[in-house]
Amino acid sequence: MKLPERTIGMDRPITTLFMLMSVDGKISTGATDELDVDRDFPGIPGLKEGLHQYYEIEQTTDLWSFNTGRVQAKMGVNEKETPAKTPVSFVLLDNHHLSGRGVRYFCAKSKRFVLITCNREHPAFRESEDNLSIIYQEKLSLAGALSELKERFGCERLTVQSGGTVNGLFLREKLLDFVDIVVAPALIGGKETATLIDGRSLRTKDELSQLGVLRLIEAKALRDSYVRLRYQVIG
Repeated sequence: MKLPERTIGMDRPITTLFMLMSVDGKISTGATDELDVDRDFPGIPGLKEGLHQYYEIEQTTDLWSFNTGRVQAKMGVNEKETPAKTPVSFVLLDNHHLSGRGVRYFCAKSKRFVLITCNREHPAFRESEDNLSIIYQEKLSLAGALSELKERFGCERLTVQSGGTVNGLFLREKLLDFVDIVVAPALIGGKETATLIDGRSLRTKDELSQLGVLRLIEAKALRDSYVRLRYQVIG
């Protein structure tokens, strides 16, 4: 894939937002922690048949993966058994959702586990795993954290799979280079249900420069009415 000209010489990794969403842009099945795409879609006729394609594509994404403690706590990592080691290095943004057990879960799963936090009392500071690194910031700076990922850890490409609010921060701070979306054949609705991009809304015409303008790279019909859309961020 040809890289955008604006990425040449950047001091941060090339980023790709990779997500599964409904046709109306929802990345969850509802507004409570009991409702979740990963848990719910496998049991819904018309969705479960083609869902495997998303996970197959996910296996081909970058070997550095960005997520949040909020999303992972919702997925139960604070209670899960120790996982098998993977070749993926995980980066989590978290202030208070991960427990010590959750931190150890990701250390076991990751080639390298990097935690980004603004919480001096985070349980990760009490862990001593060899592959654990912490980026501490007094005030969150995603741009600064990404620069540190590249400079300290050699992270050249990063797949972003966080929640809608943090996805919104990546968008507004112009930190996305590609968008890779698998669209499930579903309409979920609900203004309180998380969407691909949440967070602060634009309120004035002067803020329109914060829009993410995209160029289509590929539109591919998958089986069972799923669709894959790949874009380059150009503005």
